[in-house]
Amino acid sequence: MHPRKTELALSVLQAHRAPLDLRQRRALILCDGKRSLDDLSQLLGNDAPALVAQLIRDGYLLADAPDAPPAVPAPVVMAAPAPAAAAAPATERRRSMVAARIYVLDILALQRNPTAQQLHRQLQSSREEGETVNAIRLALAHLPAMTSDGYAQRVRGRLQEVLPEPHLATVLQATPLPAA
Repeated sequence: MHPRKTELALSVLQAHRAPLDLRQRRALILCDGKRSLDDLSQLLGNDAPALVAQLIRDGYLLADAPDAPPAVPAPVVMAAPAPAAAAAPATERRRSMVAARIYVLDILALQRNPTAQQLHRQLQSSREEGETVNAIRLALAHLPAMTSDGYAQRVRGRLQEVLPEPHLATVLQATPLPAA
């Protein structure tokens, strides 16, 4: 298998956004369609197959057959519909309250702020779905006071991708906190 980048991967790498960690970005950069999974394992370590499989599931990589040379006419006809068709299920597959909760917990853990620590504890202790939604909403409302507006907007954008649809309106329409 010779994994190669999708349009989604190219746009994420160009934008220097933060939905990927450093290891995932490195793997995307190395997956050029010429390196085999064995080559990638030598460069990235023994967990490269699992990392590549995750990036394929998330829609960042495509797996090519190792001995199949790229056909010029077929990809031109098939390339346009494939990313649009693959992007929707990948986004839907990634939507989960657990993913949103873990993402916000990680964001709060990065903040050096007592409010962030309190929000982190509140989100971590939430057990019911309603409590979790409320804790995420509160964290989003407080985030602009702890970070830059651009960073807060990127977090909101990422949550828009991972939150289950029924909770999008509740969480993302959080009212900003009054200025102190």
